[in-house]
Amino acid sequence: MLPVIAGAFLLQGCNNNSDEFYTTADGLTYKIYERTEDGAYENKGQVSPEDTTGAKIGEVVTMQMSYQNAEDSVLFDSRTQDQPVMIPVMEPTFKGSLEQALMMMSPGDSGVFKVSADSLFAKTFAQPMPPFIKPGSQLTFFIKAEKVQSREQAMADQQQMFEQQMQEAQTRAVEQQKIDDQRIQEYIQQNNLQNVQKTESGVYYVVNEPGKGPQASAGDQVSVHYKLTHLDGKELESSRNNPAANGEPFKFTLGQGQVIKGWDEAIQKLQEGSDATLLVPSTLAYGEQDRGPDMPANSILRFDVELVDVEKQ
Repeated sequence: MLPVIAGAFLLQGCNNNSDEFYTTADGLTYKIYERTEDGAYENKGQVSPEDTTGAKIGEVVTMQMSYQNAEDSVLFDSRTQDQPVMIPVMEPTFKGSLEQALMMMSPGDSGVFKVSADSLFAKTFAQPMPPFIKPGSQLTFFIKAEKVQSREQAMADQQQMFEQQMQEAQTRAVEQQKIDDQRIQEYIQQNNLQNVQKTESGVYYVVNEPGKGPQASAGDQVSVHYKLTHLDGKELESSRNNPAANGEPFKFTLGQGQVIKGWDEAIQKLQEGSDATLLVPSTLAYGEQDRGPDMPANSILRFDVELVDVEKQ
């Protein structure tokens, strides 16, 4: 990805007629844009060492940030997250450091900074440099400072942001539950499943062969054989074919959050020895988590299970 593309979201609307880079006495290469009264961005030019308008040590900068290596490969982009990054401003770890870059920025500023990769990993990250970053090269950071706050203000903002995200996630989950429920009902009809029952939270299940042992309940140690598939029949995994567990059933404590919510609820509907089919909506499985190509976000899961053992606690 080219630098102008990688940083476009940060520098949109900037005056490209003033696109000059500057270098501090400590070796930090930069260009910083500030918003004018008419909403456009202009290059601030060279920042004086005496300028104290930027973030100060102890404050926290809330920002959107991306950075890339010398080959223009984007290594991180905060836009892929649900929230901006929050970085406390600390004493510079080396001359020309990222901390110095933050101290040059005020709320609303956008900037591009070139930082020594060797120094960043050795002195700031305190870890070996990965092989996809060349020794002696620079990392280019694109930063848009949204807020500069005290640590207390930033923590309060972070908590508020978290609560808002939780509310939004719950709203999406309610809508997704409706979608999943409709799809599961269609699947039941298309596959002519009989004697289907539904748990309080929305797991559909069929007891194919009832067991004669004790009823499973929260707190019990249970052992379960299972086969996991998508509704299209594609098998994802099976406990009997799991070499890591030598084909043994999966053992866990029921009702303690050690498994997905759909299992914690539906397994309690079974007696030891039962053979059952569970149709678990995504909201009671892995939800919005994208777990790779075999299990994208909002996946409805089918489990064919055998409750092998129930150890009452």
